Amino acid sequence: MMPGSTSLSPMASKSPSPSRQQMSDVQQDQNVNVKENQNQEQAESQSRDWTLLSVGFNQDHGCFACGTETGFRIYNCDPFKETFRRETDGAGIAIVEMLFRCNVLALVGGGKNPRYSPNKVMIWDDFQSRCIGELSFRSEVRAVRLRRDCIVVVLEHKIYVYSFENLKVLHQIETLSNMKGICALSPASTACVLACPGQRRGEVRIELYSVKKTRFVQAHESSLACLALSQSGSLLATASTKGTLIYVFSTVDGTKLQEVGCWFQIFSWPVFVCSPDFHTLKW
Repeated sequence: MMPGSTSLSPMASKSPSPSRQQMSDVQQDQNVNVKENQNQEQAESQSRDWTLLSVGFNQDHGCFACGTETGFRIYNCDPFKETFRRETDGAGIAIVEMLFRCNVLALVGGGKNPRYSPNKVMIWDDFQSRCIGELSFRSEVRAVRLRRDCIVVVLEHKIYVYSFENLKVLHQIETLSNMKGICALSPASTACVLACPGQRRGEVRIELYSVKKTRFVQAHESSLACLALSQSGSLLATASTKGTLIYVFSTVDGTKLQEVGCWFQIFSWPVFVCSPDFHTLKW
């Protein structure tokens, strides 16, 4: 041994052996950490895969549906919470149209790996976990609107109205090019009103099915950005791609009732004009 150096005896350098309980606790902590890391990695992976394809309110604006690259999800608005989700094995749902809060939805495939053809509307019954109806078209479906008595399917140049009971065609409408699927349908059972682009730029076509009348309103000089109807279908709100004004019309006679200025630029999202009863507007 070198001068001035010290050493510990064999007994002093040996640490006491851990008990079986201590070893069990350490193993349990390691398992918990591994599980937490796996859950975190899984959550991050799901977050990366959850690419949003569409968002749409139901008819009373009490909840909304999101179509994603991996399925769809339903959220309640107040209180805000996710109420339901369905994963489709990595296949995309581009359009999810709800019918109030019932188990029937209209689905259209989309995204990188569509669950269904973008040219088809699938009527999905979630209680039965299967499709109970199918509508096929020669071109891509741009939008779907539902009422308890009818289904409205929007294509680029045409709109089809079907009976919900037997899926028979009730009406066909020719429109200007409508890539955004602009269309509004009143949900109230007292009157069935449909609003869509006409065949001229900035023109709105209003179908008053309950009284069997058609009305045309030249709402804007520029192209339409979005449309919305009140619950009863008596009021129509429109916005164009040009500016920041929302116009409100009577669907009965086409009279312009009010102009509402907005601080934001209006693009293509119909949620910007979605007040169900227009209760904040006064004239």
